[in-house]
Amino acid sequence: MILSLKAAFATENYSAPINFELNLSDIEFSGVYPLKKPIQISGELFNRAGVVVLRTHCKACYQAPCDRCGQECCNSVTVDKEYILATELENEDNDNILLVTEMELNLAELCRTDVLLHIPMKHLCHQDCKGLCSECGKNLNQGECGCNKKQIDPRLSKLAELLK
Repeated sequence: MILSLKAAFATENYSAPINFELNLSDIEFSGVYPLKKPIQISGELFNRAGVVVLRTHCKACYQAPCDRCGQECCNSVTVDKEYILATELENEDNDNILLVTEMELNLAELCRTDVLLHIPMKHLCHQDCKGLCSECGKNLNQGECGCNKKQIDPRLSKLAELLK
């Protein structure tokens, strides 16, 4: 979605709502395609006292296997951003100021970047996921597996035989 900014820079007290969906189902992230549903984007573009501000609210649901137990899980990420738009910069080093020289802004690309940067690197079905048993492979979230958890260091196995 290309956003025309001419009216926003020319009109004081300008305000325009933003509502659209962005499909990122073709984006591969950590070996999977987690963004199966479109991202919901809302926000506002406004001019107050000659300062043009863009506020965005992006909500995405990502589906990926849990990194501990392998179960498919669906989690959501919400990204709220506010950018000050400027036609020229004078020695400004601020990440919240966007330079727009052509009076157009690719809002879809901006929101795509914001959402991809906020997807966690580690996908968990829930924070206290117990994972899989290293012996039998049972999902420990569904209960104990009954495996002998007492592991003897193979370097000390001969000493264990002496105790018997």
